Amino acid sequence: MNTIDMGIGGLASGLDIDDMVDQLMEAERIPLKRLEQDRTELTWKQDAFRDINRSLLELDQKMTDMKLSHTYQTKNVSSSQESAVTASGSTSANNGTYHIEVERLATAAMNKGEVGVDLTEEIDIEDLENELNFYTFNDDGEKQSHSVDIEDGDTYKDILNKINESNAPVRAFFHGDEKSAQVVIETTRTGQYNTENEESGAEIVFDKESPFFKHLGLDPEQEAGGQDAQFTYNDGLTITSKKNEYEINGINFEFHNETDGSAAITINNDVDHAFEQIMDFVDTYNDVVEKLNETQQERKHRDYPPLTDEQKEEMTEKEIELWEGKAKSGILRGENVITNGLSQMRRSWYEKVDNDGSFSSITEIGITTSPDYLDGGKLIVDEDKLKTALRENPEDVQKLMSNATDDDSQGLINRLDHAVGTTMDKIDRHAGKATSTLDNYTLGRRMKDLDQRIESFEERLVKTEKRYWNQFTEMEKAIQRMNEQSSQLLSQFGGEMM
Repeated sequence: MNTIDMGIGGLASGLDIDDMVDQLMEAERIPLKRLEQDRTELTWKQDAFRDINRSLLELDQKMTDMKLSHTYQTKNVSSSQESAVTASGSTSANNGTYHIEVERLATAAMNKGEVGVDLTEEIDIEDLENELNFYTFNDDGEKQSHSVDIEDGDTYKDILNKINESNAPVRAFFHGDEKSAQVVIETTRTGQYNTENEESGAEIVFDKESPFFKHLGLDPEQEAGGQDAQFTYNDGLTITSKKNEYEINGINFEFHNETDGSAAITINNDVDHAFEQIMDFVDTYNDVVEKLNETQQERKHRDYPPLTDEQKEEMTEKEIELWEGKAKSGILRGENVITNGLSQMRRSWYEKVDNDGSFSSITEIGITTSPDYLDGGKLIVDEDKLKTALRENPEDVQKLMSNATDDDSQGLINRLDHAVGTTMDKIDRHAGKATSTLDNYTLGRRMKDLDQRIESFEERLVKTEKRYWNQFTEMEKAIQRMNEQSSQLLSQFGGEMM
């Protein structure tokens, strides 16, 4: 707070008025310092609550993963010929071994020009009637016409670029020097779409007598590729695919080369993945429980109030750090939103889940809560029991943990999610968010009230200091007048004696 500059006083009285006013004002500021300390404590409490909510948000994000089926039912897939065929399994894929013989890969259609041409040469528009036409085929084998506009000054290279920019499933490029380039046109997809065998089954059909294509040395009958992949499934079913992949019963096979006979694709539950996901969640949950529990076990040091600015000036950074560590200790102790939140989180694990699966309690899959009340309800995992449940019955583990219903069959994670969400909402209402204004939450309104009281008190101190200075000024004036009167009397007495 700014003090009033009244100059140096005490010339008449001989008193150190500046020091006397400072001491008086120091006493007057004691209530203000207490208000400022209360404001600091509220800020610390707000920050501590928001830190709790950040930890709860991290847990909430982990719970999102725990609701997904791939957390529990990820498949582990291996191939006896990985260079030729691999696979991935969705959660619906049945475990077992599948035999795949890849007889032919899907290829894209390609046509290469037979001559080297100067791509910088301008095209004669009259020969092409301002338009270049060609067609491809859709998934049903129907013709799809494509055209490219030709403008004055367009070179052969310009037209190749326009083909690439069109919506046709075709790309054109060249290799070699622009002055003597060999042009290549190919489809951007694999597979056979020309089922009518037009122009010898070409996938990119054009008039070979067109001046444009003739100049580039392109002929649709020279096209190569454009075939479907072909494979045999389990030694009995021959299947073709326009792509080098195919999905059957939740298994997606990918073809990289022809196989040497049949390749064995083996699928089973990826127990390690599911176990690691659950353990990662358990670790996060236990960290949050520990953090919440510590706030209620921390000792409250009432002899360590927040430091004033004057006190900090007389201390080292280390001393300030140690002091504030004790001052902040126990700042959230006894807060109902924390104790109630912990209690709700613990209760989430206790009630049975009434579903049609094999498990109705978390203990049945090897997870329990700590019997030590000082742990605050941390989870303890029997790793062997959990892995057995995940290996033998991952679907029912998922039902126990994340069944998305609103009745007694609701999964344990969903129940925990409700408890965590309720706690976070209460903390938001009490301590706000970083974007909240002071009027929007409980601690903010208290902080705003303190701000107003501090402002009013500071204004009152300015008036008080001014009043002290006025009083001392009047005293100085009175003493000065008395001194002057004494001098006059002494002067008169001295005159008579002479």
